[in-house]
Amino acid sequence: MVRDAGRLETEPAEGLVTAREGFRWDDCDAYLFDIDGTLLHAHGGVHYDAFSSSVLAVMGHPLSIDAVPLHGSTDTGILRDAFRLSAIPDDIWQPRLEEILQRMRNTVSEQRERMSVTVLPGVLSMLAYLKSRGKLLGVATGNLEQIGWLKIEVAGLREWFRFGGFSDLHARRSDMIANALAAGRLLAGAKASVCVVGDTPSDIAAAKANSLPTIAVATGTYSYDALLQHHPEVCTSTLEALPATVAR
Repeated sequence: MVRDAGRLETEPAEGLVTAREGFRWDDCDAYLFDIDGTLLHAHGGVHYDAFSSSVLAVMGHPLSIDAVPLHGSTDTGILRDAFRLSAIPDDIWQPRLEEILQRMRNTVSEQRERMSVTVLPGVLSMLAYLKSRGKLLGVATGNLEQIGWLKIEVAGLREWFRFGGFSDLHARRSDMIANALAAGRLLAGAKASVCVVGDTPSDIAAAKANSLPTIAVATGTYSYDALLQHHPEVCTSTLEALPATVAR
């Protein structure tokens, strides 16, 4: 079925897939996977609660992130937006930012036992398929590095990934993707083709800002149709649906 010009829609048993005509999603050299909403869902509120408690510990007052858009943002970007929404001047919080981030890392690590995760449908089969084809796998996430790897480890997925891009030094997602891209090309070669796999419009926009294709997966908070409006190279309801589209 064709949904719009130049894009082919298929409906394998596992869900919907729409792809740009001529783009083969499994032909890239390396893949950058977002974590939350793409690979897994984390439960228990450990990461979420660490924002406010860390600001309280460092600065003596809590900071609410309730009004801040979280999905597709970065940990450093969430803090920046929360401080600005609270009308706290940059020169008050920016000198304390690294202290806050370190407190977040420590808090989440200390509460590791409270964190549980659900690996999302098709993730293991997708990783195994790409690995069997010799692809380089990395993560590219808005999480701080220590927190991101912790989630991956709790999920039992650490063995699949050789490198990552994180938000410790990057409030903007496009900058984090650029950092992950550079790390991937150090391993796979300067001309390696790299694809971003994510679940938000921000993943798509950050990939486009770095001239990278995107596989958008509707296992986070955004629906299949909402993601499709941002024109990723591939849009799928779950990662489970993709291998069924491969024709050899």
